[in-house]
Amino acid sequence: MTKLITRIAPDVGWLPISFANVYFIGRPGGKWIVVDSGLPGRAREIMEAAEARFGTGSRPDAIILTHGHTDHVGSALTLAKNWDVFVYAHRLEMPYLTGKSPYPPPDPTVGGAIGFLSRFFPARSHDLEEHLHQLQPGKVPAAAGWKWIATPGHSPGHISLFRSSDRVLLAGDAFATMNMDSWSGLVTGKQRLARAGTPFTMDWEAAKSSVRELARLRPNVVGCGHGIPMCEPDLPEKVEKFAHRFRAPRHGRYARRPAQTDENGIVDLPPAPFDVVPLATAASLVLAGIALGAGYLDDKRRS
Repeated sequence: MTKLITRIAPDVGWLPISFANVYFIGRPGGKWIVVDSGLPGRAREIMEAAEARFGTGSRPDAIILTHGHTDHVGSALTLAKNWDVFVYAHRLEMPYLTGKSPYPPPDPTVGGAIGFLSRFFPARSHDLEEHLHQLQPGKVPAAAGWKWIATPGHSPGHISLFRSSDRVLLAGDAFATMNMDSWSGLVTGKQRLARAGTPFTMDWEAAKSSVRELARLRPNVVGCGHGIPMCEPDLPEKVEKFAHRFRAPRHGRYARRPAQTDENGIVDLPPAPFDVVPLATAASLVLAGIALGAGYLDDKRRS
């Protein structure tokens, strides 16, 4: 069954793909664009939803990436090939979107639900070079009235999109509208302003500055990369309060020292903290093996 795009503002639609969000800007019969592309292998869902919204055979004028993490860029190459369109991103995301450099590694020691799960996320590289274009200052291709804003921290070239006429904000992973650090928040998806992708954020001072810059825009509608979009009368005040209390985690690889990157990718990384979980897992497997072996030997002695 085809998923339908949900309208969150005039000519702005939202499509949840697993735990990541895809957005559409534009109207049927006119120009439209896609913002982010969800996880790998979900291109068909996105294309079917787009056809239901914009008409059979229609295609966007562009795919815009807020950044290049796998849950945002996963289906971009397939979509770009099928639709024959360009993919646009900030210049500081280019090394990670062309296979030139990996991202700074995630930090599972930061704690929380998504931190624990990040140990098991497969590392993926993406090469979109054939379809990839660099965003020009401020301009969002084929989206009149919108601008992009550099919001680094979660990644070096992270951007957010904003329309000042009705103060609609698409914030990517600058922050989230669900608490992924909490197991209950991750499972229920309850609406709440929260940090996004904590183990994947590589510069917490930059992330805090970005959130505070977005709060100054006083958005009326917020759509993030994760969580149900928010539209409430007091949303500008809620975002302002959230930005004021935004803090780095208490511990973790990037909590006090950011990853250093440039236009070629990683320059320098803080040392990785000791991660007790793999050791505990290995110890559990060894103990289980000993127990099973002892049982086997006892059985052999009794036979």
